[in-house]
Amino acid sequence: MFGGEIGKDGEHRFPVRVYFEDTDFSGNVYHAAYLKFFERARTEYLRAHGIHHAEMAKAGLAFAVREMTISYDKAAHIDDLLEVGTRMAEATAARFILEQTIRRGNEIVTHARVVAVLMNDKGRPVRLPQELRALLSGS
Repeated sequence: MFGGEIGKDGEHRFPVRVYFEDTDFSGNVYHAAYLKFFERARTEYLRAHGIHHAEMAKAGLAFAVREMTISYDKAAHIDDLLEVGTRMAEATAARFILEQTIRRGNEIVTHARVVAVLMNDKGRPVRLPQELRALLSGS
């Protein structure tokens, strides 16, 4: 499936192929490219839960990353087929926390903890509407 899929364990899995443009002079994935992989996977995670950025934008809302912690455990290389796993760790009235892991097969390459908030069209944080929290929590 193009946008990935949600497994029976509740984790969303999104495939990513490493291209030349993702690598540095050594042939390893450049550290900032992992941010793109995580971002694409988060977007597809939201889409899989019925949350679409275009619809939110029409309502004057957007998600913003407030904080992100990344651990680079192993190097990924050109032509590697990776899988980005995304799962909800916590959702409150004001923010949600996602745990993301990039794997090559069973091997963890990189993992991140992402704290996101909802912003209005004036750039101010706003509380997550109950229906949005319900979609994010899967209930």
